[in-house]
Amino acid sequence: MIKVAFYDAKAYDKPSFERFGGEHDMQFRFLETKLNEDTAELARGCSAVCVFVNDTVNAAVIDKLYDCGIRLIALRSAGYNNVDVHAAFGKIHVCHVPAYSPYAVAEHAMAMLLTSVRRIHKAYNRTREFNFSLNGLTGFDFHGKTAGVIGTGKIGRIFIDICRGFGMKVIAYDRYPAPDSGIEYVSLDELLARSDVISLHCPLTDDTRHMIDTDAIAKMKKGAVIVNTSRGGLIDAEALLEGIKDRKVGAACLDVYEEEADIFFEDRSGHILNDELLARLISMPNVIVTSHQAFLTEEALNNIAETTVNNILSYFEKDGLCDNELCYRCGHIERCKKERKEKCF
Repeated sequence: MIKVAFYDAKAYDKPSFERFGGEHDMQFRFLETKLNEDTAELARGCSAVCVFVNDTVNAAVIDKLYDCGIRLIALRSAGYNNVDVHAAFGKIHVCHVPAYSPYAVAEHAMAMLLTSVRRIHKAYNRTREFNFSLNGLTGFDFHGKTAGVIGTGKIGRIFIDICRGFGMKVIAYDRYPAPDSGIEYVSLDELLARSDVISLHCPLTDDTRHMIDTDAIAKMKKGAVIVNTSRGGLIDAEALLEGIKDRKVGAACLDVYEEEADIFFEDRSGHILNDELLARLISMPNVIVTSHQAFLTEEALNNIAETTVNNILSYFEKDGLCDNELCYRCGHIERCKKERKEKCF
């Protein structure tokens, strides 16, 4: 039996993982706590850990997991910025779920955008109090507007298709443009200057951290709407707040936040929010915040569980090769030059 320590477990995680894991004699030790240096010891007796976006998997944690006998870190997410892949190399293999439901994330981005621009959330609150006034609810047509999409992986391209369905003109920026995609690629500066809506769909790396900062906001159209369903660290939240206060940014739709790790996924309604920056952002009338829920659909949860279970099985029961392994050795973490023909170490 393969035993897996499952960190940061939520009620919606368990059914699909129990179902797919049970089919393969896999046992999950569901832990509500997040993975960090203090909780790594809880994985002792297991062969693998399953982690999510707000678990801390730095070098110190990796060393502790290795000492506990852990040989595989199975991310149940596409992003892996919270894992020190360099430190893991030679000790613990790392795999992720590169695609679980790109439609879920792209559709959530558009849902937030529609809600913000057409003031759906404000109208909902008004009518529940029998206030049927339309004052202050004026939005704008998407048709004919320019959407700037940063990052044209699977999610970004699906979001582009959705925007085109609304009759929007789409331009994009990506360090690695998709060949023969029919997408109009421009420089980042041009995208910032031309876009009415800017949606982020790129990974968080050293190069992309705070790519939306004071300088970037200064280059935007006045009234531009920013959407982020990728990673909070892509946006300098302080710069965003100043841009909103200066009336430069027309609205912000945020499903992620840089300091979300100790806030999101928990009910904090009975507590004072210690993060003043997030509290101020939420208080702005033109800001919508959801707590990293873009992925949360039945289809996505099933796909995440199935792929994660298969990743674990590939390592422990098959030949040890996993198509979704993240390897530091080649310098191409997701595009291994070894073409998955042999283990990286």
